[in-house]
Amino acid sequence: MSSSERSKTSAAEQVTEYNIHIPVLLTEVLSFVRTDIPNMVIVDMTIGRAGHSSNILEMVDNTASLYGFDRDPAALSYSEQKLSHYSQSHKLFHSKFSQAIPTLKEYGLRGADFILMDIGVSSPQFDDPERGFSYRYDAPLDMRMDNTQKLTAREVVNTYSADELKKILFEYGGEKFAGPIARKIVEERSKKSIETTFELVDVIKKALPERILRKKGHPAKQTFMALRYEVNDEKNELINGLSQAVEFLNPMGRLAIITFNSEEDEIAKNIFMKYAPKKTFNRFLPIPTEDEKCPYEILTKKPILPDKDELEFNPRSESAKMRVIERRY
Repeated sequence: MSSSERSKTSAAEQVTEYNIHIPVLLTEVLSFVRTDIPNMVIVDMTIGRAGHSSNILEMVDNTASLYGFDRDPAALSYSEQKLSHYSQSHKLFHSKFSQAIPTLKEYGLRGADFILMDIGVSSPQFDDPERGFSYRYDAPLDMRMDNTQKLTAREVVNTYSADELKKILFEYGGEKFAGPIARKIVEERSKKSIETTFELVDVIKKALPERILRKKGHPAKQTFMALRYEVNDEKNELINGLSQAVEFLNPMGRLAIITFNSEEDEIAKNIFMKYAPKKTFNRFLPIPTEDEKCPYEILTKKPILPDKDELEFNPRSESAKMRVIERRY
């Protein structure tokens, strides 16, 4: 069935509520928050609806201060209202990862005691049909986390070359049929520009073999993820933002990062190991090696995963992984 044959429903009919966001791995995040630090500086680099941050503020004393960042103006507005009920001071910034730490330095801060990064699209963004993140709703091709930026998924789909699209789909989405999908996009847009999510889904289905379409899972999943990564420059933002954040930790400060796919987790793992390489020991030397003097320590030898109860309560947490690093001195 083509997109033109599908019945068009309003956003309200497609989804009844998209302001709900359940913070993932909340108990696990809170278990790494130290409550014995006076004048604690907390940084939430993806504050979203302040689900994690509001719970953190309930644990710490009134001398703590929270600094929150998000690319989504709507999320910041929601968080500002929610956090106004807490006694601790807070300051929110409309910013992406790579600008967060430089912004804090300009603001006069020298370090943080707890930093949280919850990577990816939030449920309110994903469930709002008008944002164009989901292949489940018919909507304009948008996919911007920050709807004030210029680049949209529509521009990527309708202006990038076949080679550029192929590279994006393969590198960011792991799409095995990146070539055929890219060529089909270019072919179809030469007849008519691809404007909506359902139109793009139709094009993707035309490019895939029947045996793939019969498999479990939506055939557009990898393509949509890849386009979202390109629109929001998510890979570079993650690499730059995480590296800056690790270096911004105060002594005894901790950073927790939650990722939702294997590539993001691998990036987090590699950056952590850059700052806290595996220890090497020389049994013939009575003095510590340089590795033993490393100022950072990875507190999670393996990523922390959602437990059975959380998976039942919040199925979207299924792919979540959390890693934590601490600066010792």
